[in-house]
Amino acid sequence: MNVITCQKTAQITTKLSDYEYDLPKELIAQQPLKNRDDAQLLVLHRDTGRIEHRKFQEIVDYLSPDDLLVLNDTKVIPARLIGKKISGASVELLLTEELEKNLWKALVKSNAKLNNGDELYFSNNTVSAILLERFADGSWSVEFNTKNNIKEILAQIGQIPLPPYIKRSRNEDALFSSDRERYQTVFAKKEGAIAAPTAGLHFTDNILEKTRKRGVEIEFVTLHVGLGTFLPVKTEDIRDHIMHKEYYECPKEIVQKVKKAKEQKGRVIATGSTSCRVLETIAMNESDPQFSGWTDLFIYPPYDFRYVDVLITNFHLPKTTLLMLVSAFAGRENIMNAYEIAKDKGYRFFSYGDCMMII
Repeated sequence: MNVITCQKTAQITTKLSDYEYDLPKELIAQQPLKNRDDAQLLVLHRDTGRIEHRKFQEIVDYLSPDDLLVLNDTKVIPARLIGKKISGASVELLLTEELEKNLWKALVKSNAKLNNGDELYFSNNTVSAILLERFADGSWSVEFNTKNNIKEILAQIGQIPLPPYIKRSRNEDALFSSDRERYQTVFAKKEGAIAAPTAGLHFTDNILEKTRKRGVEIEFVTLHVGLGTFLPVKTEDIRDHIMHKEYYECPKEIVQKVKKAKEQKGRVIATGSTSCRVLETIAMNESDPQFSGWTDLFIYPPYDFRYVDVLITNFHLPKTTLLMLVSAFAGRENIMNAYEIAKDKGYRFFSYGDCMMII
């Protein structure tokens, strides 16, 4: 076990440029490991900056009886559609939000100009849609012409919407098939996300069982991961960034279990930025909690975490709200130091990459 120490400092920054770092392309994971829990695990002690290098399958060693582990049970929908316009021009849709039955907000790409009223065709013309309106953020409202719910049809004709940094060529059928399973957590249940809660991808049924046997309680919240989680920040003062809202659900009893864990000197362990944001959204309105709804909570330094004591998270892209959230949790200097060490050690970055546990 390798241990490295870097003392945490108190510097706070809201400059976007301070959340930039260079990453060699070869460290961007392009496919999942054969076994989910074979991922490397970097353990960062946020009070001292001390770092340990472990395997994710050893994460149970860091869990204690009376801890509460919170996971996001959202399920990624096959929200990517490849089709064409009536002219034959190619078109690609990424469905980002269901507005009402068969009416969606979507990002649309085409090699031809897009106009209101354009008809789009998918799956050998068996499914069609029409572009209704372009929104200020560049997305479109798209209405599908079908008596059935398009969600049911997506299972047959849609593709898993992998992030753009994961490259797939058209002849990699085996990987496409693997993505349908591996870009979901083993506990994915509630459909609605357009991206996976990636910190949860490392968990296996075996690890969850070992966690329970250790006396750790496991609970689930839901946050349907959307554009808000992944869009890069473009304002030089990060406080000017506007988060896209994302839908969440949190069972009422979780708040009581959070309080019970703290009373018993246990810890609340959030798996992923999404679980963390759900818990902190509830915590911000503790006197009148909203257990379902929309959150646009943007966490950046400095931030007083009310519920979350430990964070399990992947390695994130530069200049993103994800990197800012973990910097708020552990200190920017600790995070940037940990990322540099992870690069030197050959850790795999981003969605299919390795993991960090901040304690």
